[in-house]
Amino acid sequence: MKFDLYVDSSANLTDGTIEEYSIKVIPYICMCDGREVICYTGVKTFEEEAKDYYRAMAEGKDVSSSLITKERIMDAIEQSLKAGKDALMVTISAGVSGTYEQAVKAAKELMEKYEGRKVYIADSANAGYGEGLLALNAAKLREMGEDIDTCRDWIENNKFRMNSSFTVNDLKYLKRGGRISAATAIAGTILNIKPLLWADSGPVAKIGVCGKVKGRKKSIATIAQTYKERAVFPEAQTVAICHGDCEEDALALADMLRGMGATDITITYFDIVCGTHVGPGSLALFFIGKDRRGEAAEKARKATPIGAAKKKA
Repeated sequence: MKFDLYVDSSANLTDGTIEEYSIKVIPYICMCDGREVICYTGVKTFEEEAKDYYRAMAEGKDVSSSLITKERIMDAIEQSLKAGKDALMVTISAGVSGTYEQAVKAAKELMEKYEGRKVYIADSANAGYGEGLLALNAAKLREMGEDIDTCRDWIENNKFRMNSSFTVNDLKYLKRGGRISAATAIAGTILNIKPLLWADSGPVAKIGVCGKVKGRKKSIATIAQTYKERAVFPEAQTVAICHGDCEEDALALADMLRGMGATDITITYFDIVCGTHVGPGSLALFFIGKDRRGEAAEKARKATPIGAAKKKA
């Protein structure tokens, strides 16, 4: 491999996928009840850590998250450069976290220090497994012999095709993050209203509320309907379902998707840095589908050959 592929731990990739495709993870660090929780260690399994974290949240423990600093990103990627390799890092959307900006600064300093080496940073315009699926596809391209520029360009050309649809069980986490008002949270709780969220179509993509339905079952069915309406070639892609310690709901959603043509479905816990902001009981779906920016953007994307996407370092 002529270059190393990095993600931040928001990418939500399973331990098996990380090992199989030689993807390197730079972890977020969350706080839970006054102790540090490293989101990915490679020692304790991701699912074990996530289960403990969500159950602590359900018990009312205080949790928080922070971005990954430039220094930590530099320390990680520099190991690749010392080994004579280039590096491509896929990050959570710049509209969700400041990690992307930190990574861009790190890349600039590293390329100045290691002249001739490439360090590319790709904003996924998504979060969770939406980021992870983009990185996974880049890893598959790398295995086919494609170079770092082609892999980075593929991400830039396809990131708005990565669709997400998710819901939460407890509105207090959205209220705390400022995505809904206190009045909306109170009314929604009383009336059993469940919001639907997505990574939006803005140039700097954010996670926003795109609808609401009454009841948990209806919210899960609506997520499945989003897949039916927007997925492209459902039988030929990996679909990811992530949950905040509500596996039964994830399995129910998977059954619905199989009835709509999905054949390769990954089910795992929602990464805890995103989970900090949506809470236990959250359920998310990620898949490749129609361009989130609309038909005009889709036509423009198709007219842009791989290798011609705007270069970003």
